[in-house]
Amino acid sequence: MLFAVAVGGAVLAILAVILGIALLFFLWAVGVYNSLVALRNRFKNAFAQIDVQLKRRYDLIPNLVETVKGYIKHERETLEAVVKARNQAVSAEQAVAGDPSNPESMQNLVKAEGQLGGALSRLMVVVEQYPDLKANQNMMMLQEELASTENRISFARQAFNDAAMHYNIKRETFPANIIAGMFNFLEATLFKVDSEEERVAPSVKF
Repeated sequence: MLFAVAVGGAVLAILAVILGIALLFFLWAVGVYNSLVALRNRFKNAFAQIDVQLKRRYDLIPNLVETVKGYIKHERETLEAVVKARNQAVSAEQAVAGDPSNPESMQNLVKAEGQLGGALSRLMVVVEQYPDLKANQNMMMLQEELASTENRISFARQAFNDAAMHYNIKRETFPANIIAGMFNFLEATLFKVDSEEERVAPSVKF
């Protein structure tokens, strides 16, 4: 009788230990999951600042094209390239704004932004050949606004990349990577600039 009671007590003690360990694991898993969610939301929210500045630049470009086209009528292909690149960038940006954690969408935006940056730079090279256009008051204002916007995009992009990097480090670090794998926390794609041409705002020397 005493032996049965002792065995029963031992079994209960073992079950209590197992339940305690399971509870601790559950609490740990919930904590890791919540921290991953918080970091993911942080880099998603950081993209909102990029979103604002990109839309501002996209709105400036049609005004730039309208100002320029009256002076460089023989550079139709250059202007069409800018308009096309701008429209592609708008579409890519809208896709990312819907879900900044989607790696394919972010890669498409990076590519589209690179093409837009290249098209704008080629346009500015053409503008250099037209002194009257360079001296146009509207052109000067647009150039100043574009340069200011590019700087803001750069700062916002850095903040986004920092937030995305902290999230990636968390999801890749053991043992958090176990929870990240179980609940499909995908790697965040950084908003990189692939060429030096894209790192600076298109410039016109007045």
